[in-house]
Amino acid sequence: MNSINTLCQQFGQILKEKPKINNGVCSVEIKRNLTVTIQGRPSRGELHAEVSFESLDHNGNALNLGETVILEEEIPAFTSILIRNGIIISALHNHWLFTEPTILYIHFQSVEPPLDFARKVAEAFKVLR
Repeated sequence: MNSINTLCQQFGQILKEKPKINNGVCSVEIKRNLTVTIQGRPSRGELHAEVSFESLDHNGNALNLGETVILEEEIPAFTSILIRNGIIISALHNHWLFTEPTILYIHFQSVEPPLDFARKVAEAFKVLR
Protein backbone atom coordinates (compact mmCIF):
# COMPACT_ATOMS: atom_id res chain seq x y z
CA MET A 1 0.00 0.00 0.00
CA ASN A 2 1.20 3.52 -0.77
CA SER A 3 2.25 5.72 2.11
CA ILE A 4 0.04 8.72 2.85
CA ASN A 5 2.85 11.00 1.63
CA THR A 6 2.99 9.30 -1.77
CA LEU A 7 -0.80 9.14 -2.05
CA CYS A 8 -1.09 12.78 -1.07
CA GLN A 9 1.41 13.83 -3.76
CA GLN A 10 -0.51 11.83 -6.37
CA PHE A 11 -3.80 13.30 -5.10
CA GLY A 12 -2.39 16.80 -5.63
CA GLN A 13 -1.09 15.94 -9.10
CA ILE A 14 -4.53 14.76 -10.21
CA LEU A 15 -6.11 17.97 -8.89
CA LYS A 16 -3.24 20.09 -10.29
CA GLU A 17 -2.43 21.78 -6.98
CA LYS A 18 0.15 21.38 -4.23
CA PRO A 19 -1.14 19.12 -1.45
CA LYS A 20 -0.46 19.40 2.26
CA ILE A 21 -0.75 16.96 5.14
CA ASN A 22 -1.91 18.11 8.56
CA ASN A 23 -2.91 15.73 11.38
CA GLY A 24 -3.17 12.82 8.95
CA VAL A 25 -5.43 14.72 6.54
CA CYS A 26 -4.22 15.24 2.98
CA SER A 27 -5.80 18.33 1.46
CA VAL A 28 -5.59 20.39 -1.68
CA GLU A 29 -6.86 23.96 -1.97
CA ILE A 30 -8.00 25.13 -5.38
CA LYS A 31 -8.52 28.85 -5.98
CA ARG A 32 -11.53 29.85 -8.05
CA ASN A 33 -10.89 32.80 -10.32
CA LEU A 34 -14.20 34.59 -9.83
CA THR A 35 -15.05 38.27 -9.54
CA VAL A 36 -17.41 38.53 -6.57
CA THR A 37 -18.62 41.21 -4.21
CA ILE A 38 -20.15 40.69 -0.79
CA GLN A 39 -22.19 43.66 0.40
CA GLY A 40 -20.76 45.62 -2.50
CA ARG A 41 -17.14 44.98 -1.46
CA PRO A 42 -14.74 42.88 -3.55
CA SER A 43 -13.96 39.50 -1.99
CA ARG A 44 -11.22 37.01 -2.85
CA GLY A 45 -10.81 35.22 0.49
CA GLU A 46 -13.84 32.94 0.19
CA LEU A 47 -13.44 31.86 -3.42
CA HIS A 48 -11.81 28.47 -3.20
CA ALA A 49 -12.35 24.75 -3.12
CA GLU A 50 -10.84 22.24 -0.74
CA VAL A 51 -10.61 18.54 -1.45
CA SER A 52 -9.23 16.12 1.14
CA PHE A 53 -8.90 12.56 2.32
CA GLU A 54 -8.27 10.97 5.71
CA SER A 55 -8.85 7.76 7.68
CA LEU A 56 -7.21 5.52 5.08
CA ASP A 57 -7.98 1.86 5.85
CA HIS A 58 -6.03 -1.32 5.09
CA ASN A 59 -8.07 -1.84 1.88
CA GLY A 60 -7.00 1.56 0.52
CA ASN A 61 -10.33 3.28 1.10
CA ALA A 62 -10.48 6.70 2.74
CA LEU A 63 -13.01 9.25 3.85
CA ASN A 64 -12.95 11.76 0.99
CA LEU A 65 -14.43 15.23 1.42
CA GLY A 66 -14.80 18.26 -0.79
CA GLU A 67 -16.25 21.73 -0.77
CA THR A 68 -16.25 24.44 -3.39
CA VAL A 69 -17.73 27.83 -4.03
CA ILE A 70 -20.01 27.53 -7.04
CA LEU A 71 -22.00 29.87 -9.25
CA GLU A 72 -25.71 29.10 -9.70
CA GLU A 73 -25.30 28.39 -13.40
CA GLU A 74 -22.51 25.87 -12.71
CA ILE A 75 -24.60 23.70 -10.38
CA PRO A 76 -26.40 21.45 -12.93
CA ALA A 77 -23.27 20.34 -14.83
CA PHE A 78 -21.09 20.00 -11.72
CA THR A 79 -23.64 18.00 -9.72
CA SER A 80 -24.47 15.77 -12.72
CA ILE A 81 -20.85 14.66 -12.96
CA LEU A 82 -20.54 14.07 -9.22
CA ILE A 83 -23.76 12.04 -9.12
CA ARG A 84 -22.85 10.04 -12.22
CA ASN A 85 -19.54 9.18 -10.52
CA GLY A 86 -21.22 8.02 -7.30
CA ILE A 87 -20.17 10.99 -5.17
CA ILE A 88 -22.62 11.97 -2.41
CA ILE A 89 -23.65 15.63 -2.41
CA SER A 90 -24.20 16.39 1.25
CA ALA A 91 -25.05 20.10 1.12
CA LEU A 92 -25.67 23.03 -1.20
CA HIS A 93 -26.15 26.36 0.55
CA ASN A 94 -25.06 29.95 0.82
CA HIS A 95 -22.47 31.21 3.29
CA TRP A 96 -22.90 34.91 2.63
CA LEU A 97 -25.79 37.24 1.89
CA PHE A 98 -25.75 40.08 -0.63
CA THR A 99 -23.27 38.52 -3.05
CA GLU A 100 -22.94 39.51 -6.68
CA PRO A 101 -23.10 37.22 -8.49
CA THR A 102 -24.92 34.76 -6.24
CA ILE A 103 -22.42 32.24 -4.92
CA LEU A 104 -23.21 29.00 -3.13
CA TYR A 105 -21.09 26.31 -1.52
CA ILE A 106 -21.41 22.64 -2.36
CA HIS A 107 -20.13 19.83 -0.13
CA PHE A 108 -19.49 16.33 -1.42
CA GLN A 109 -18.08 13.09 -0.03
CA SER A 110 -17.31 9.42 -0.55
CA VAL A 111 -15.54 6.43 0.97
CA GLU A 112 -13.30 4.93 -1.71
CA PRO A 113 -9.66 5.01 -2.80
CA PRO A 114 -8.61 8.69 -2.65
CA LEU A 115 -7.08 8.70 -6.13
CA ASP A 116 -10.39 7.50 -7.60
CA PHE A 117 -12.15 10.32 -5.75
CA ALA A 118 -9.58 12.86 -7.00
CA ARG A 119 -10.09 11.75 -10.62
CA LYS A 120 -13.87 12.04 -10.30
CA VAL A 121 -13.64 15.47 -8.70
CA ALA A 122 -11.10 16.67 -11.29
CA GLU A 123 -13.59 15.67 -14.01
CA ALA A 124 -16.33 17.71 -12.32
CA PHE A 125 -14.04 20.74 -11.88
CA LYS A 126 -13.53 20.88 -15.66
CA VAL A 127 -17.07 22.28 -16.06
CA LEU A 128 -16.40 25.21 -13.70
CA ARG A 129 -15.14 28.45 -15.18
